[in-house]
Amino acid sequence: MYPDPSSVTRVTSIGAGPIGGGWAAHFLARGYDVTAYLHNESETPAFRAILDTAWVSLTELGLAEGASRDRLRIVTDLEQALEGEQFVQESAPERLEIKQALYKRMGDILPPSVVIGSSTSGLTMTEIQTSCATPERTVIGHPFNPPYLLPLVEIVGGDDTAPEAVAWAGAFYRIAGKAPLLMKKEIPGFVATRLQEALWREALHMVANGEATPDDIDIALMNGPAPRMVSQGQCMAFHVACGAGGMATNLDQFGPALKLPWARLEAPELTTELRDRMVDGCNAIAGERHFEDMAAQRGREIVAVLNAVRQSREG
Repeated sequence: MYPDPSSVTRVTSIGAGPIGGGWAAHFLARGYDVTAYLHNESETPAFRAILDTAWVSLTELGLAEGASRDRLRIVTDLEQALEGEQFVQESAPERLEIKQALYKRMGDILPPSVVIGSSTSGLTMTEIQTSCATPERTVIGHPFNPPYLLPLVEIVGGDDTAPEAVAWAGAFYRIAGKAPLLMKKEIPGFVATRLQEALWREALHMVANGEATPDDIDIALMNGPAPRMVSQGQCMAFHVACGAGGMATNLDQFGPALKLPWARLEAPELTTELRDRMVDGCNAIAGERHFEDMAAQRGREIVAVLNAVRQSREG
């Protein structure tokens, strides 16, 4: 029913924000012909600015053969955006009614053989696909931001999604240069965001209790777990940390500490005071730097890490 994933040459990216623009940049860098659907022409300058920032990093990482920004087409008509396309990456606003209406239209326009992937980070495909006439080909394809740099994409279907569509999406994303994670079941927040939210929850607790500032927290993460996680995830880091005994030693020796008081399971109340502490703390870290400058620096540093890891593994 679905084409060979390696035969796909044309994709549509829906959305003008950082995720939609990031996906468009990624697919262009991998040598695809990309149609970008924007809701309004007024979104074009901001969309192109995202591409400008992304293209610097993507060029440093290495472009695929035939990759060119000239292979981008920007349209504001949905039917025109979907004509002749072989895959759709949807990154519309995170509002259920918007996505449901969009999937209803796409279900009526696109041939059933075209898989649709959603970048949603907070909704489920079961919710999104309810009004789609062909829900069996709709999947979640959740990236990590920025999607043009971070390889992860989490894939899961909804209640009416065909398993073949999930498998096809996994194969396609891998061919398209991503690191696909096919999830076992549909859960709120997926995998990576759930883990990130646990860090975020503890950070908010520490700021709310006056135990640490946003700067303290970022220093701790950037100079502690983050560099190690480039090589090993949390599970393997703890497995290797305990020597020959591995994870068994870790859990047997340190498992009781999981019940200690610093393991807070509930999110703190987002009071005005906590909100202001977070905003003021992050503004202090940013200083006079503009968003675009910080995004560019982020790109340079992630590129350096990805290139270093790739060279190490290839060597």
